[in-house]
Amino acid sequence: MKHLNKLLVAVTMVMGLSSQAQDSNNKWAIGFGVNAIDYRSSAGDDFMSHFDQPFKVSDNWNILPSVSYLNVSRYVGSGFIVGVTGSINQIDKFVTAPNVVVNPGDLMYYGIDATLTYSFMELLKSKVIEPTLSVGGGYTFLGDESYGTVNPGLGLNFWFTENVGLSLLGTYKKSFGDRQYAGTDTPDAPSYTQYSAGLTFKFGAKDTDNDGIYDKDDACPEVAGLKQFNGCPDTDADGIEDSKDSCPDVAGLAALNGCPDTDGDGIADKDDACPEVAGLPALKGCPDADGDGVTDASDKCPTVAGPASNGGCPELDSDKDGVIDKEDACPTVAGPASNKGCPEVTEQVLEELKVQARAVYFVTGKAILATADKGATDGRLEAIKEILKNYPNAKFAIEGHTDSTGSAKINQKLSEDRAKVVMDKLIEKGVNPANLTSAGFGSSKPVADNKTKEGKALNRRTEIRHVGSVYEGKL
Repeated sequence: MKHLNKLLVAVTMVMGLSSQAQDSNNKWAIGFGVNAIDYRSSAGDDFMSHFDQPFKVSDNWNILPSVSYLNVSRYVGSGFIVGVTGSINQIDKFVTAPNVVVNPGDLMYYGIDATLTYSFMELLKSKVIEPTLSVGGGYTFLGDESYGTVNPGLGLNFWFTENVGLSLLGTYKKSFGDRQYAGTDTPDAPSYTQYSAGLTFKFGAKDTDNDGIYDKDDACPEVAGLKQFNGCPDTDADGIEDSKDSCPDVAGLAALNGCPDTDGDGIADKDDACPEVAGLPALKGCPDADGDGVTDASDKCPTVAGPASNGGCPELDSDKDGVIDKEDACPTVAGPASNKGCPEVTEQVLEELKVQARAVYFVTGKAILATADKGATDGRLEAIKEILKNYPNAKFAIEGHTDSTGSAKINQKLSEDRAKVVMDKLIEKGVNPANLTSAGFGSSKPVADNKTKEGKALNRRTEIRHVGSVYEGKL
């Protein structure tokens, strides 16, 4: 049993080494099974006598009915494999002379062998059948004796899967030494033939991303991918691997590096400023209906050609005032260039505003338009609106004023509210709110003597100011 311990220690050491090198595609293998030993080689020096009765199993072979060998091997490249095998058997058929078989008693056999094997699998380009040719050396422990051997061998493996196969091996072990074995007449260390059959498991391959492609052959070992792309992914399944796909998350065209072209204008959506409408490359995929070089989205006149400097519109002067529309703040109303094409407020207009404004009245002491003549009041506000809308670039300030009756605080609030009422009414009628402001000044800016009834009536007023001009209306 001391030799069995040696065998187990040796195999354990080899397996320990294998666990440190499992970093390539299935370069390691472990096999186990049964072995048979034929000692016809001990019957003489005739080499062929070793094989003249190869299949007399019951007469010549020693077979231990259990797992009796263990092999660990590593592929080193170019079809070559190195391995170590440990085997055990019990010898009860020992051939001492031609056709003379004796039972030497409880004679235990232990063997440990190192082998260099050449596999013809790559040469044959087969994935199932693997013939092998091997040579190596080992050490045999037979009873209390031991000796070395030289071991040529032939093998054949059948692979059920990439990693699992049936292994058959025949090895002739030529011995060296001079021993006398109990129960035999054999003075020399006996040569013998050993046969084995068992299962082999290849391992060591690493597939980090579990895509079925080993890391060594996987161009993207940490991301699951496809075999046709060497393990790299094609997320959008457009037939272009992600690393070469400019739009990896959206299926697209090979001609556009995997990007889609929704409008079919030959410009990838990611580069197309108008991806749903066919357009021109020069305009980043946007259309230009009038062909003036300005995209329809930016063209103020998309159906009429015009220069970009004019927003794509022709150099029009709709109101014929000598100011082209693009520079005319009032393109539909004639006015001088000095006032950006808008009409200027004339003395006649100022007088008309003054007349209308003076006729706007409020309920005494309140910011409520007088209802006694509601139609007339609304007509005056309408007239003021019609005047103001002709001057779209003019700014007007509506100011409220009171006489000195009552407290200053009440008069201030009343003047502010009345000015705002007039402004709100004009806005309701369509005057641009951006052109109007309102403010109240209470009784702080009288225009007449508050000591007389007539003076107080003049001080209760609304003023509409335009660039320093004042239009007064009676309050």
